[in-house]
Amino acid sequence: MKILIILSKLQGQFINFMRIAILIVMVWIGGLKAFQYEADGIVPFVANSPLMSFFYNNPQEYKEHKNKEGEMVQKNIEWNHQNGTYSFSYALGTAIVIIGTLTFLGIFNNRLGLVGGLLTAGMALVTLTFLITTPETWVPNLGGDLPTPQFGFPYLSGAGRLVVKDIIMMAGGLIVASDSAKKLLKD
Repeated sequence: MKILIILSKLQGQFINFMRIAILIVMVWIGGLKAFQYEADGIVPFVANSPLMSFFYNNPQEYKEHKNKEGEMVQKNIEWNHQNGTYSFSYALGTAIVIIGTLTFLGIFNNRLGLVGGLLTAGMALVTLTFLITTPETWVPNLGGDLPTPQFGFPYLSGAGRLVVKDIIMMAGGLIVASDSAKKLLKD
């Protein structure tokens, strides 16, 4: 019973912890967008997204120019430069860091926190659409010596497992946005 009372009194601190957690994830992931391997890694998501593919010059050609994580193939890197992959990734990373910072600043400023929380939830919603638009989010049927019974929906690939976790980011953004809204209404 005592633990329930303690936990109930810490809700405000836990909401601020959520803001800090969002900041850490957003700064880390957003910062990584400045590196070639991360920019290469988001290409399938952006290229297949009807909401984002227009940022690339030739999104339909991405499969021919994919670098594996950490791989350095010069012709693929050159294609990514021409495609707009790296400049888009830098801009996206900057936006992600700004959203994380706004969310964190909700500890001190409810208006900024409200905007940051809503943008966090919106960004997560866009990311979750990749489960529908990006074939790489599902385990493919690669065949083999034995039948492959676990492919397609609901079998998430590594990319799909990465994306589905954004439902947590969406919930966190909505929690901190609602906390900021509640405090703004009290003012």
